[in-house]
Amino acid sequence: MLMTLCETGTRGLIAAVFGPAAKAESDYARELTSHLTPDMLLLADRAFDGNKLLDDIARQGAQFLVRCTSARRPPVLAMLPDGSYLTRIGGISLRVIEAEVQARTVDGSVFGGTYRLLTTLSAHRADPAAHLMRLYHERWEIETAYLALRHTLLRGRVLRSKDPVGIAQEMWGLLTIYQALRSVMVTAVETVPGCDPDRAGFTIALEAARDTVVSLTGRLPAAGPKTSSDLVGHIGTRVLRALLPRRRMRLSTRIVKSGISRYHTWNRDGRPRDSTPIAAIEITIHPPVRPGTEDQSQTPSRRWEQVCRILADSTNQAMHTRDIVRRLGLTTTRSISSLTAQLCYWTRNDRLIRTAPSTYKIPLREPLTPSSRP
Repeated sequence: MLMTLCETGTRGLIAAVFGPAAKAESDYARELTSHLTPDMLLLADRAFDGNKLLDDIARQGAQFLVRCTSARRPPVLAMLPDGSYLTRIGGISLRVIEAEVQARTVDGSVFGGTYRLLTTLSAHRADPAAHLMRLYHERWEIETAYLALRHTLLRGRVLRSKDPVGIAQEMWGLLTIYQALRSVMVTAVETVPGCDPDRAGFTIALEAARDTVVSLTGRLPAAGPKTSSDLVGHIGTRVLRALLPRRRMRLSTRIVKSGISRYHTWNRDGRPRDSTPIAAIEITIHPPVRPGTEDQSQTPSRRWEQVCRILADSTNQAMHTRDIVRRLGLTTTRSISSLTAQLCYWTRNDRLIRTAPSTYKIPLREPLTPSSRP
């Protein structure tokens, strides 16, 4: 398993760790946190929203924008005008942005999903919620970096070494070649004002680098002053001659192209198999529903109302989870697990009190039964 810190602009690598796949991703990620600095903003997927990892990132002084799992429901401490809200997870004060992102293709089809982001950027005026949602999309740049490592450099093959020492040597050699090529590509692109590093082709740089080894092409002069073209070199010159077109907004299916992969049929939102241009992207920020502001037109069969009614019938005496399950008539393992998670969530948000393991009551001083007086 390989894990890296990657610059989203240049796709250069800041640091890398690798080792057995039996080790958790979060453990490898924590090894990389020491390379973060206060001038960095870390973008990370929802597998990296653990309390300990977020705390380690914050200790380095770096900011982060991390996607949060849908099962996690952080408490709402303060609402912000842009629809985001402040919360506290572990010992860190954070801002939460919940939004639905819809991409409309040129043929009229609409694809999208719901995102929940955690960030240390709490100033909603300096960093509006919609702006951060668009910024989070840049996290996919690391996928392009891994594409260059796995397919362009390795050409789809696996590592050839068969022992740990050989694998380590081969991995560091692979990463060194990748980083050297990226450095040359960025140096070349910086000579063109306003040119985005995205337009530099990694395949072109790699083929040019092979030419310098096979035919000794592109050697620097032995002595004398160096011109700008000399600093760009043979590889950079080849890259500048064949710059890629500007980034085009497009989408395609996320099916894994591997017959033995258990994800090879994963395409839940029905995305097109071919790359399709995007005509527009719509971002809708969803403010959280505060307790007590639910739609009164809905029937009182909501789980929270059912639990409140059960505790009220027992004069708010503490009840065990199994008794609540029995009163609700839940029988499947999935529904029982869902209720257990909800009880824990309500407890964290001070809507319930845990008086003993798996035993709860409502923290109300007033009677649960409505008053007969107006």
